[in-house]
Amino acid sequence: MLPPMAIFFPLFTLLEDSGYLPRIAFNMDKHFKKAGAHGKQSLTMCMGFGCNACGVIGCRIIDSPRERLIAILTNNFVPCNGRFPTLIAVITMFFAGAVALPLQSIFSTLMLIGVILLGIVMTLLISRFLSSTLLKGEPSSFALELPPYRTPQIGRVIVRSVFDRTLFVLGRAAAVAAPAGLIIWCMANLYVGDASILTHCSQFLDPFAKLLGMDGVILLAFILGFPANEIVVPIIIMSYLCTGSMMEFDSLAQLHTLLTDHGWTWVTALCVMIFSLMHFPCGTTCFTIKKETGSWKWTALAFFLPTACGMALCFFISSIARICGLA
Repeated sequence: MLPPMAIFFPLFTLLEDSGYLPRIAFNMDKHFKKAGAHGKQSLTMCMGFGCNACGVIGCRIIDSPRERLIAILTNNFVPCNGRFPTLIAVITMFFAGAVALPLQSIFSTLMLIGVILLGIVMTLLISRFLSSTLLKGEPSSFALELPPYRTPQIGRVIVRSVFDRTLFVLGRAAAVAAPAGLIIWCMANLYVGDASILTHCSQFLDPFAKLLGMDGVILLAFILGFPANEIVVPIIIMSYLCTGSMMEFDSLAQLHTLLTDHGWTWVTALCVMIFSLMHFPCGTTCFTIKKETGSWKWTALAFFLPTACGMALCFFISSIARICGLA
């Protein structure tokens, strides 16, 4: 989580300090209007790449309540820093090897960009769907006084990006993940019969998870990763190894061997990537959505909307793979 944040937040703050961000919103407005949304939503999406909770808070810059709500409900379709490590690891382990060694990094980058573009397309499609159904209305006009370009002050950029954003998000994630770690530890160390509670839960979820191209361990990891997306992969490792504590591997090759030994294929990897991109917001983001909207109804919709899309797409991919004999 820390390396992507250490890159993203300084770059975002650099663009913000230079006066370029308002121009992005203005130039994107015509495209977002076609989806019944507002150009400023592009800025909240950019903030979502760092943290979806920050992106939801950033929706305050949108004046129209209808368009602000659309931006809040669709912000989770943009992958945050907590999901990038999962996406990068899966792409590197299962897809980068499809091309020659000199091109592997380029191929991995292009595939990651493709996943991000899918998230952006889904954001626009769902925004259009919401503006045509639950949140009908005409797009508001966009009048903006563009600030002049400025030379960024590097010192201020570093201070704002590191202390105001990176450490703030890390601290909040740690506060939310600590209770989750205790629950996961108890589930992994308390036994019913000859298996842990964690194993029983994963076996219960396994039939449904198979329909989505995954297994019960993966689906349970996403559920237990509700407090923080960063702990999904460690939970998968812990469950496969039947250990009561989270572990890390020295290399991705070791992790790849563990996953393939437990039945992972390229279809499994693809479905994990899709579901990582499109599933329920983390606990912090859900709490922020409730705070910003003041409604459990909209919070529930923000929870189930990306989850339903992710499940439908995973089911479609796994079904096609089974029909074609690829899974």
